[in-house]
Amino acid sequence: MNRQLRSALGVALAATLLITAAAAPAQAHRAPAKPSVISLPDGFQPEGIATAGRYAYFGSRATGAIHRIDLIDGEGRQLSPATGTPSLGLKVDRRGRLFVSGGTGGDARVIDSRTGEVLARYQFASTPTFVNDVVLTPEAAYFTDSNKPVLYRLPLGRRGALPPADGFTAIPLTGAYQQVGSGVNLNGIVATPDGEALIVVQSNTGTLFRVDPATGVTTTVDVPGYTFTNGDGLLLLGRTLYVVQNRLNQIAVVGLNHAGTAGTVTGTITDPDFDVPTTVAKALGRLYLPNARFTTPPTPTTPYTVVGVRPR
Repeated sequence: MNRQLRSALGVALAATLLITAAAAPAQAHRAPAKPSVISLPDGFQPEGIATAGRYAYFGSRATGAIHRIDLIDGEGRQLSPATGTPSLGLKVDRRGRLFVSGGTGGDARVIDSRTGEVLARYQFASTPTFVNDVVLTPEAAYFTDSNKPVLYRLPLGRRGALPPADGFTAIPLTGAYQQVGSGVNLNGIVATPDGEALIVVQSNTGTLFRVDPATGVTTTVDVPGYTFTNGDGLLLLGRTLYVVQNRLNQIAVVGLNHAGTAGTVTGTITDPDFDVPTTVAKALGRLYLPNARFTTPPTPTTPYTVVGVRPR
């Protein structure tokens, strides 16, 4: 082998080793795959979920405690202690404030999602009441009451300023919506794709309604050939509406028109790890749902989980 050939081979070998050495650390430090099933504390009895970045927040229907979980490594901690009343539907805004529906407490709380400090509390109604879910718009937070044909509106001021304790209004629902029996009526709530109105699901009839937030007038969302039996949490991504059907262990996927007056069911999402999921939020390319396990008698040691599935 001549000197020129040995020199060329030496240069090639050195370059190969350099490339391999540079690539190895990146491969060795690759982030672990996100878990698709994450444990919540035993006995927690989750209901609502809200997400911000890599974190998810869960409310306990049993105690009102709020738990925060890192969706990448599955680690969690208590953010807010038990209140003695439920914490149900949750939403978090860009300012890091968590809006919490108070169930049978008839109230709502606004919590700092970093410190757990209660920033404000609003007493909407007295019993019988069940403040179930919440949606945030640029102008207000709207809450459903499963026991009454009404929405509660919490106006947001300049730069999202919260109103005083009595600064909310109740919006009676009229038109197509009718309260039925004593079961769970109004449940999940989202804004329409055009942002001009709201959509709610009535759990015990499986019907979607479009609500004019200025007047409370409702119309039925036309979804031919489908009833959203056991409809619970709602999530809107673009013009796709995800409707959690809790005891059916599935999510109905609905393509809506721009105004949210009509839609078509394009499919359903199921997963063997679903165990009566209630609400849904998107994070890190997945839909995450807490398993409420309504059909399992709760005990202090009953396990609860969160399931991540791919959207469609």
